Amino acid sequence: MSSLPTPSSRSVISRRSFLRSVGVALALPMLDAMAPRGFAAALPHRRRMVCINTSLGLHTPLFFPEAAGSNYNLTPYLEPLAAVQKDFTVFSGLSHPEVSGGHLAQASFLTAAPHPSAPGFRNTISLDQFAAERMALETRFASLTLRTSGNYGLSYTHGGVPIPAEDRPSRVFAKLFLDGTPAEVAAQVNRLREGRSIMDAVGGEARRMSRNVGAGDRDKLDEYFTSVRELEKRLVRSEAWEQKTKPKVQAAIPKDITDRADLIGRSRMLYDVMHLALQNDSTRLITLNIEGNATVPPIAGVSDGHHNLSHHGQDPDKIAQLRLIEQAEMVALGEFLLKLKGSQEEGGSLLDETMVFFGSNLGNASSHDNRNMPAILAGGGFKHGQHLSFNQDKQVPLCNVYLLMLQRLGLEVDAFASSRGTITGLEMVV
Repeated sequence: MSSLPTPSSRSVISRRSFLRSVGVALALPMLDAMAPRGFAAALPHRRRMVCINTSLGLHTPLFFPEAAGSNYNLTPYLEPLAAVQKDFTVFSGLSHPEVSGGHLAQASFLTAAPHPSAPGFRNTISLDQFAAERMALETRFASLTLRTSGNYGLSYTHGGVPIPAEDRPSRVFAKLFLDGTPAEVAAQVNRLREGRSIMDAVGGEARRMSRNVGAGDRDKLDEYFTSVRELEKRLVRSEAWEQKTKPKVQAAIPKDITDRADLIGRSRMLYDVMHLALQNDSTRLITLNIEGNATVPPIAGVSDGHHNLSHHGQDPDKIAQLRLIEQAEMVALGEFLLKLKGSQEEGGSLLDETMVFFGSNLGNASSHDNRNMPAILAGGGFKHGQHLSFNQDKQVPLCNVYLLMLQRLGLEVDAFASSRGTITGLEMVV
């Protein structure tokens, strides 16, 4: 096995370097010696991405500013974000082309898969999982998929299969920060090893099958092999992480809110856990679905169900009650952004390193319209403090924003879903 250079005789090592021994090639981690001379401290940023959907929409007359550019006035829904106004960009006029179906478009929020209400609809990969498949994972969890309530998250696999979403902060906290007993860790490692052996067996059977099928089926099997290999890699990483001590945090285990009507309380608790996960680098990709329902949320002045209020039909009383709910959602979002901004790490704040995308699959919940989707992108190292307004009749894809976000993560990609290039008007900070 070759030796590494000593600091005194340091030379630049390729990031593609491997340690080789008896047929095993071990990829090296990022080392100071891999950076050019004089730039040993300039290691890569730990870029992160959080994507949040509020499933019952936002009343856009209270959300979208009237003026475009940087000299816009904060609207009632943006006022709770005043303390971070220079840290986010508001978008209007964006949509997912060919995505309709009202509430069903929630499934396409991070995928842009067309016609989610059509019979036989098959989803595609979500933005976070697209990134997870391509990022060099250095965290315990490739991603976290969360929801406030309901049955649905926002994350979908390469084959369009929904990834189960967690709605109990206590379980997320335990997953992130509580170590099991030696016996529990050993049992989990055994389960992972059994999973690996099962995948080996299934993979071998599928390869034998591929010799006796046509070209079309071979393509399907090739896609299957790719999924098998990816799962095997994840299982290997999971086994290694199971035997490492989890980070310790100065926070109590959260007490779950059992009242599913308490949308804001449940959101806040998940935001707290998300902040801890990002702060401790347990993951760099998180999705959260804030799923409203038919119940009456415990907010002063609200006496009707959230879903019914979202279908207000321009009734002033319903809009007034809806405003109380949606403003509370924006207050909770503002608190989360401020926590990220107040968490310092080398080179800046956690918000500087974390893209937080917040929006809705509904542009007008009252009419089930999925066009002109409300959207905000905060943090992540962009030149913010503006409202970027686009002509919704031109159907500028929201995926143009998604593509720019993927590139900010350091991925060399030039397309995602319905994108037609990156969004214009939003620049990265060098």
